Amino acid sequence: MINALSLVAAVKLVDGITFTGEWWKMIIIGAIFGLINSLIKPITKLLTFPLIILTLGLFTLVINAVMLTITAELSESLNLGLQIHGFWPAVKGAIIVSFVSVVLSWVTGVRWMKP
Repeated sequence: MINALSLVAAVKLVDGITFTGEWWKMIIIGAIFGLINSLIKPITKLLTFPLIILTLGLFTLVINAVMLTITAELSESLNLGLQIHGFWPAVKGAIIVSFVSVVLSWVTGVRWMKP
């Protein structure tokens, strides 16, 4: 649910990210985004670790943008309605999704990882 709300914030705040569909489809997109982040993102981070170190962590923004773009591509193929028009809207959207996810997790008390 946090992913879905974060994606809604990105749609509302970033020109170049659009959503055309019923509200319940955003919940499905949020679930897809969560799956992509839990399955593909760790592998991507491992393979790009030298770039992450070299850029002092800024390359993670590119990785997050790619994960968001993959989600949008899957959304289009499943006719769910999320579209991202370009690389920079994906980067801006990734920043907003990350920020909103952290804030919502903090407010709701949901923890990403258990110690």
